[in-house]
Amino acid sequence: MGDPVNPEQTAVAEEEKPQTGSRRMVLNMGPQHPSTHGVLRLLLELDGETIMKCEPQLGYLHTGIEKEFEVKNYQQAVTLTDRVDYLAPLSNNLGYCLAVEKLLSLEIPPKAQWVRVMLTELTRLNSHLVGLGTHALDIGAMSVFLYCFREREDILRIFEMFSGQRMMTSYFRIGGLALEPPRGWQERVKKFIDTFPSRVDEYENLLTNNRIWMGRTQGVGRISLDDMLDLGVTGPMLRAAGLKIDARKDEPYSSYEKFDFEVPVRTENDVFARYLVRIEEMRQSAKIVRQAMDGMPEGPWKADDQHVVLPDREKMKTQMEALIYHFKIVTEGFRVPAGEVYQVIESPRGELGFYAVSDGTARPFRVHMRTPSFGNLQATSVMVEGTLIADVIAAIGSMDFVLGDTDR
Repeated sequence: MGDPVNPEQTAVAEEEKPQTGSRRMVLNMGPQHPSTHGVLRLLLELDGETIMKCEPQLGYLHTGIEKEFEVKNYQQAVTLTDRVDYLAPLSNNLGYCLAVEKLLSLEIPPKAQWVRVMLTELTRLNSHLVGLGTHALDIGAMSVFLYCFREREDILRIFEMFSGQRMMTSYFRIGGLALEPPRGWQERVKKFIDTFPSRVDEYENLLTNNRIWMGRTQGVGRISLDDMLDLGVTGPMLRAAGLKIDARKDEPYSSYEKFDFEVPVRTENDVFARYLVRIEEMRQSAKIVRQAMDGMPEGPWKADDQHVVLPDREKMKTQMEALIYHFKIVTEGFRVPAGEVYQVIESPRGELGFYAVSDGTARPFRVHMRTPSFGNLQATSVMVEGTLIADVIAAIGSMDFVLGDTDR
């Protein structure tokens, strides 16, 4: 016979046994994870395959760009904006330039405004193509990634033609453009915009009615409209939930009020709806680019203000005054009247705001950016908690965030 059984010891042993279905595990997704598209860390608490808690952690890509504005003169700071949302550098250029131009009460020539609109919409296409291609790749649709980057390459070549740079273009300047639009740009843009709508049809043929794509995206990543508004979500995510809001229509800037386009909305409020909104936004952006190209006004491409805008090179060769102003602007910058301003534009990811404060010197006293990626990522926890871990990548991919846009 064995030793007698102690009922108390047996009860303790039973309590220490793991209970099926009640064990929780903490899992790190990122900051080195290919599908978080940058150094985003998600701290997930799992019960089986169900996410019970999600804590997004940012800050791994902090650059100090906002602080850097304070030691650059106003023109030098344009190049900093490219590095924030590096998939939409011209959008950032535009928002910052518009803010400073408000402080200066500077009137921008119509041609410069229309070129800005055209290139900013090409930037929107560039960003949406990267977002769609990488999101499809994350879920397993490799062909779409290759198709999207085919068209993106054409857009980058157009940017290189205008500015000499493929990505960090810095083509917009306070007062207009950095350079006169190059010869032959109309043919290059027309060739692209004539073929692009058929390319969007190809993306839809691959995805929109694809049962696997629909199964992975429909009903996934839902979050109530009230929660999104409370958390500061903007852009395609709001429009996919039925809220028709777009700064290009609601608070027009740079002559957007002169262009005919629609703001696409859906009501399903899931990953699939966000995909459809961005697909239609690409069609509308192509429509705007065509209007800008066909109706481009004649005239100067930069403002006529010798205290702010660099003089023409030809004038510098013959006019001492032009040479002096060029030297002073390049070496010292220009003074901006004291004041503060907030300028909003609609970036590919949502509302992008620049809050600029001038103390009357040639350097900004403070520049703060209200970036859409930071606001959109606040919704991560609400969106994925209670769902399966297999749906996390599809859900966060539908946000189309850029980590440089969050950590500044």
